[in-house]
Amino acid sequence: MNIKEIREMTTAQLEKTLKEQKEELFKLRFQHSINQLDNPMKIVETKKTIARILTVLREKELAEKRA
Repeated sequence: MNIKEIREMTTAQLEKTLKEQKEELFKLRFQHSINQLDNPMKIVETKKTIARILTVLREKELAEKRA
């Protein structure tokens, strides 16, 4: 998921996606701990997606305060 797709989402969609990504990260970490994860870079990608979503949520929050 790239930043352009994330910026086009509404706040509600972002919060839903954030929750899904956090659950996915939990599952990936669990799989990694029991050596069943095929691609460990998936954890890094998921963490970056979470960071992007949080960044866009913060940008929207600050934009509302200024307006």
